[in-house]
Amino acid sequence: MTQHIVIAPDSFKGTATAAEVAEAIADGWRTLRPDDLLQSLPMADGGEGTLDAFAAAVPGARRHQITVTGPVGDPVDAEWLELPDGSAVVELAQTSGLTLLDPLQPFAAHTVGFGEAIEAALDHGVRRLLLAIGGSSSTDGGAGLLTALGARLVDVDGGPVATGNAGLATIRDIDTAGLRALPPDGAVILSDVTNPLLGDRGAAAVFGPQKGATTVDVAVLDANLARFASRAAEAFGRDHAERAVVEPGAGAAGGAGYGLLLWGATATSGARGVGEAIALPEAAAAASIVITGEGRFDDQTADGKVASWVAGLAADRTMLVAGAIQAPTEGIFLAAASLTELAGGVEAAMAEPLVHLRAAGAALATQYRP
Repeated sequence: MTQHIVIAPDSFKGTATAAEVAEAIADGWRTLRPDDLLQSLPMADGGEGTLDAFAAAVPGARRHQITVTGPVGDPVDAEWLELPDGSAVVELAQTSGLTLLDPLQPFAAHTVGFGEAIEAALDHGVRRLLLAIGGSSSTDGGAGLLTALGARLVDVDGGPVATGNAGLATIRDIDTAGLRALPPDGAVILSDVTNPLLGDRGAAAVFGPQKGATTVDVAVLDANLARFASRAAEAFGRDHAERAVVEPGAGAAGGAGYGLLLWGATATSGARGVGEAIALPEAAAAASIVITGEGRFDDQTADGKVASWVAGLAADRTMLVAGAIQAPTEGIFLAAASLTELAGGVEAAMAEPLVHLRAAGAALATQYRP
């Protein structure tokens, strides 16, 4: 009997895109069950690869090539994605991402390019923005993106504030008169990060070290963000700005989440936002089995990661493929396959991930009993 199998994995970071993962799992499944109907819906959580996941899952999606200001000023070739419903997907990792810098520059890196990409989508006339903000290189609180969208940050001498976190130390005023309006149907932030902007769990303390900051640097980065927040309270309204500081996700992408919240965007789980946009809940409800996956399944997976969110859609009908499984899967997944176990080790699994993903797909098919 033909079964409907939905395959909705995240990317395996550094080894395979979500679309490649889904295709390899499907190839493996077909070797055992060639008559099943396989539907690939590659997923993402708001980080690198989110735009590609939408492009693979949404028929009629159209890429728009652009050149923007990179995280320390060099031009960067990027793109935004137009969806048939009039939405646009803009991915921060492409414009202001960590992988664009070598060496890392925690005080100089900024989000101007991300704002320029958003502006390009607005100029095209999109009705809604889906803003994927994982993988940031900066800790500028979103000041750069707001500047690109028309806000003016003025320093103590009356001139423009320098880009990056370092410039935040000199802010005197923020002029929002020229700030562009949200598109008609608003803007949604896609992120799996729930940290606030400031403090021990804030953007600088938790993510600054990943961006090249020392322990001493973290304290300065946080103080500069606090100064930015104090000026934002005057410019955007104290109640609105103070709520944004502590809202879960304000600290995402070095505070880019905060800048977008100031602008009026709303935050959601990256996995949920992507999944709902590509109609995964509806597909999962109609499926016989849903297969999800990620590079590493561990105790942090439950914190908004793709695999846990997908499992919640079809709790008794979900299977897992992971590069490594480091947490119990019983009671969560119907079956699970680890590339590390199939390959005989981590290095072997990473050397030929698609080979072992196909093996994982076949292994799950052998365990399936309709």
